[in-house]
Amino acid sequence: MRALRGAHALERLTILPGRFRSHPVEMPLVTPPANGPRFATVWKTEEKGSDVNLASYLLLDGFDGLYDLAVVVSNDSDLKEPIRIANERFAPVHIVRPNNNYLTEMASAAASYTSLPVAVILTNQLPSVVKLANGKTVTRPLDWTPHSN
Repeated sequence: MRALRGAHALERLTILPGRFRSHPVEMPLVTPPANGPRFATVWKTEEKGSDVNLASYLLLDGFDGLYDLAVVVSNDSDLKEPIRIANERFAPVHIVRPNNNYLTEMASAAASYTSLPVAVILTNQLPSVVKLANGKTVTRPLDWTPHSN
């Protein structure tokens, strides 16, 4: 996010981060042992807020007439209804899914619904090192590589 904020070509970029929450929960075992426990305490990590933020601004910006079309890069079915509303009431909303999981309900909500080829990700990255306005740099992790799924 610091690299995106620091990229001069993206001066109008607004980042609305969600947050991760981890907490212990009691979960049933898939195959409990015959004479053993039926539950285990596990760490549950959840991403909170980014889908609500995206949906809110998609609708608010549409209401304010701030876009001629919208592109949502997600395959989160929680976004189906706000995408459908924005697509019907404001402007075309196109969904680019970052995986190959085709969801009929998402396809029906948008003006178009397509996958994002890994080749597009590979050829449209920020440089490995981005110089920020304050003179500092942000470096991409050496082991970061997109996967094709």
